[in-house]
Amino acid sequence: MSTPLSIKELSKKEERFTAGHRMCAGCGAPTVVKMVLMATEYPVIAANATGCLEVSTCIQQFTSWNIPWIHNAFENAAATLSGVETMYRSLKKQGKIDKEIKFIAFGGDGGTYDIGFQSLSGAMERGHDMLYICYDNGAYMNTGIQRSSATPLGADTTTCPVGSANPGKVQERKDLTRIMAAHGIPYVAQASPSNWSDLMKKVKKAHEIKGPKFMNIIAPCNRGWRSKTDDAITLSRIAVNTCYWPLFEIEDGVTRVTYKPKEKKPLVDFLKPQGRFKHLFAPENEWLLNKAQEVVDKNWERLLREEEFTAPRSE
Repeated sequence: MSTPLSIKELSKKEERFTAGHRMCAGCGAPTVVKMVLMATEYPVIAANATGCLEVSTCIQQFTSWNIPWIHNAFENAAATLSGVETMYRSLKKQGKIDKEIKFIAFGGDGGTYDIGFQSLSGAMERGHDMLYICYDNGAYMNTGIQRSSATPLGADTTTCPVGSANPGKVQERKDLTRIMAAHGIPYVAQASPSNWSDLMKKVKKAHEIKGPKFMNIIAPCNRGWRSKTDDAITLSRIAVNTCYWPLFEIEDGVTRVTYKPKEKKPLVDFLKPQGRFKHLFAPENEWLLNKAQEVVDKNWERLLREEEFTAPRSE
């Protein structure tokens, strides 16, 4: 199915995720969800792990979801949706349903990187025809801004607070996108709402590929990042241009970088607007600031090497 990707055409589409939810003003997650659902014409069934998105978009009889939507526990969105997808295949085989329906699971980084990783890994390994979307805001924001394994190096959270004995989180963030690629699934991608066309094209492509797919999408949280309420897209764009959050896809083992900054910006451009990193600019924490830049540079260079190494060779 074709998907219009012009702003004019998209503005005419019926919204599958509507206004009136209780997400924080300026939150990146609802923007991500709206883009994901607008990227396809197929009927969609969604599962949603407990988290900010779930508790704020379906309150008692009020919902922002204009599609069939299932609330799951923190840990089992992928398992639930894999069951629904299996039931769908059975009904289709029996001739009781003839629609081509797509299945999307949504989870934050807490419900994806950590608590929900087991069910996600299982669903991907079993080969269910579904797309899992992680909206990554880098901590357990819904329950009090505790660190997750997606929390960046040096960040200040309520469970790795900055003080005289601690400079923030001292571990590097888990590279979940590559971990999912290591499952051997046909499609994995990383995206950002600042690059909306890239994001939506990747969602559209994922729906045309049979089997399990995974997308990791950055979703700024001004409450946890201690940033301005109107800078989610700006911060998303800076994350991409500093290569903290590179945009790429891995399709059948072939890596392709879908956006390369004309000028790679220094990581400090991404860190300075966020209060969770303000301590890194104290003289005693310069080592951690340097290490964070080194990590970004190392990962970006590795990604470029992977693209070159996996590129199809002409005979």
